[in-house]
This record gives sequence, structure tokens and C-alpha cells, in this order.
Amino acid sequence: MWRSPVARLLWEQNVGGSNPLTPTICLQILNMLFCIIAVCMKNGWICLDKPKGISSNKAMIKLRKILKSNTGYIGTLDPFATGVLPIAIGEARKFIRFLEESEKTYVFEIVFGKTTDTLDKNGIIVNSTSNIPGKNRILEVLGEFEGEIEQIPPVFSAIKINGIRACDRVRKGEVLEIPSRKVNIFAIKMVDEDLEDNSSAIFKVTCSKGTYIRSLARDIAEKLGSLAYVESLKRIKSGFFSIKSAIPLEKLLEIEYTKIIDDFIVPIESPLDDIPALYLESNVIASLKNGLHVFIQDRREIIVSIFDAISRKFCGIGAVFSGGFVKPVRMYFDN
Repeated sequence: MWRSPVARLLWEQNVGGSNPLTPTICLQILNMLFCIIAVCMKNGWICLDKPKGISSNKAMIKLRKILKSNTGYIGTLDPFATGVLPIAIGEARKFIRFLEESEKTYVFEIVFGKTTDTLDKNGIIVNSTSNIPGKNRILEVLGEFEGEIEQIPPVFSAIKINGIRACDRVRKGEVLEIPSRKVNIFAIKMVDEDLEDNSSAIFKVTCSKGTYIRSLARDIAEKLGSLAYVESLKRIKSGFFSIKSAIPLEKLLEIEYTKIIDDFIVPIESPLDDIPALYLESNVIASLKNGLHVFIQDRREIIVSIFDAISRKFCGIGAVFSGGFVKPVRMYFDN
């Protein structure tokens, strides 16, 4: 019984014996190996529940080692933050760009009366005040932060200035002025408070990509004539991905060498379900995968998810132009 076609081919060629490998046989073996690798490669998404005390990139690398596949992620979480970190596996990395603009939802705790250089609990306290706002006053100003607002990111952030991250420049002693930028706060509310004993309150916010919760906490406190820093931060939703289906990194480490891990991989097309579907014949899809444009009767200008009309398998993302032709944008080659 042969465990693989490669093993059988090597045996038949009597490696090291009287029938050495020829260039043709080597090519056959390489082709078989590539096929085996392609089958073993995992493609899809995992909704990771990132633990605190680790960067998003390091969390992703740990998962990459578990999956033995190339990975990417959507939306950086600060090391002290926890929660939803969508990880793209294999071919799914091609489709990150279609999910990056998704709105995010966070639950965070603000401590009033003090602020730190990093605007979070891990920083050094640089100022304090005895002015602790009351619940009613906080509720009065929250509505002013809904909608499109101007926000200045923290100096301790990954924003690049002249190609260098702001946090790295500040650590070298540089004094930076980071320009403000527009972000959207779709909803914000206070969900709990302990202002009398611990000068703290817990908030829930749904916001656009690029929103810094540390900056939001600073600006809320400033509006109230106080100071603040973020004590804790948890992302509970990132577009399609929710904390309800997020898998702790510790659990993934426990099941590293089992088939159970496959149960947590979300198909590539699932988070793209808000993109209109276009079903095409397999020969038309083959043309798109070769980089060719194809013509259809639909003349709307629209981005579409492309599926095989027979197998119903996801094949990629295309753009429909007003002339009635479809151009491939990102195609999926695991079909």
C-alpha cells in the first residue's frame, strides 16, 4: 500500500540504484508535490479572539504556525486590546481589501481624572484633575460625537509619518503634530458606570475604519473639562465577524494537531455576502481567470462576487462596466 503517488514513483525509479532519476521524473515529482501542497493549503478566515499583551501581528504569526499557511489580518488591535481579529488564510488574503472598510464595534472603559502619554493604562501618567464628570453630564455630550467628526490620532500609534511609525519617532524623542482626519461614529452609548468609587464608565461604540478609541476617550473627557485614559478595550464586531464566533488563541493552540481546527475556518465567500452575486458558465470563468474581459447583458456599473453557475462555487470578485463587460479584479484559484 502506497501512502502517496510520490512514494510510489520514487520506489519504481529505484532511487540510488540502477535506475536513477531523470529530469522528466524529477518534474513529475515536483508537480505531484505542488498538487499535494495545494490540497493541504487551507483557504478561508478564522475569527480570532486576540488576547491582551500581544500585538495583532504576533497573534497572526502564532496562528500562521498552527495552520501552516500564509496569513493576513484585518484591522490592527493595540497590544492591550482584546477581541475580534479576522485572520485571512491562504487565498483569502487576496480579498482583505474588500472587507477593510467594514464598520467596527468596541466596548471600552474610560477612567476619568488622569491621562497618560499613550492614552491607555499602559502609559505613564502625565496629568491629573479633580474634575470627575457625572453620569448626566456625560450623557449630554455623547450625542456630539455621533456622525462625521475630526479626530487627531494618538502620537503613540502606528500611523506613518515620512515612512516611519509615529510611535517609533516619539520614542526617539521627537515631538510630533499629527494632523486630524475625518472618522465616522455611527453610534455611541454609555452601558455602565462607577464614577463615584472608581471614576470610570463603560461605553459601546460602532465606528468607521481608522477610528482611534483612545483619541475618542481623550476628546470626550476634554469636552467635559476633564482628563481620561482607556482602561480596557475589546472589539466585539468587525463587519461580518463577531465576538460570538471568535476563537481564543489558547484554544487554537490546544487543537493545533487535530482536524477540529478546520471546523473554525469560514469559507472565503462568507464575509463577502453583501457583494451582489453573478453566476457564470465555467468557460466564461476560465477566461476571467486568464485575465480576459467577458461580456454579459447586465450593464450596471457594479462590483460582483463571481460564482460558477453549475457548481455554485465561489470564483472571485469582478467589476461590471457600463459597456456590458466584466473585468476580473481578484480571482480565486482553488476550484
